[in-house]
Amino acid sequence: MRPSDLAREHGLSTQAVRNYERDGFLPAAERTRSGYRVYTETHAAALRAFLSLVPAYGHSAAGRIMRAVHEDALDDALTIIDQGHAQLLRDRETLDAVRDAVDHLTAASEGAEPMATANADLRTRPASLTVGELAHRLDVTPATLRNWEDAGILTPARDPLTGYRLYRPADVRDADLAHLLRRGDYPLDHISTVVRQIRTAGGTDALSAALDDWRRRLTVRGRAMLEASAHLSRYLSTWAAHSGT
Repeated sequence: MRPSDLAREHGLSTQAVRNYERDGFLPAAERTRSGYRVYTETHAAALRAFLSLVPAYGHSAAGRIMRAVHEDALDDALTIIDQGHAQLLRDRETLDAVRDAVDHLTAASEGAEPMATANADLRTRPASLTVGELAHRLDVTPATLRNWEDAGILTPARDPLTGYRLYRPADVRDADLAHLLRRGDYPLDHISTVVRQIRTAGGTDALSAALDDWRRRLTVRGRAMLEASAHLSRYLSTWAAHSGT
């Protein structure tokens, strides 16, 4: 096969195929005497696997998975996949927690429950965290948390002795929500509005719509993971026969 043969199946440019080979997402191609690349069904299967991994785990993770496979580091590839599934599960759990909070807030706004009930679930969250501890929990930098504070998303308390920031259970919940929505490409000003709505007993329609949209995205990602697993599994068999591993 020529680069154009692989590219045509996916609507790619031939340069994109060459770049994927250069970056290790595809095995190295054989060359003709005149220097032209010669691809095989192994390369076609690798390309299908890589492109299926992108919507499931992201471009960077997909590339690291394929490079690990080609470096005979299958456990490393599977670890990246496991991390993606763990993140998806955490996103679902955060969504469920926020949805419960919205339901409580809606009930509170209708006079069914006092506002304290809306935050009852927060008692199960961790005690106050420092900026470093919360940053580690979310795998972000402390500077990111300070940016969220500047945007009005977080309102941490201050230790009366040291002046250091302290993130209470409600702040941790708001940070989890902000982290979730940032991964969904929501801008900071929108997230700030959503978080303010979580803190109050009214106006949760916009938040409910955002959560519904993100749940749909999680469903799409989950199905993409299933599709990617099938393509990668087929490629692993092809690669094993090709490389003799």
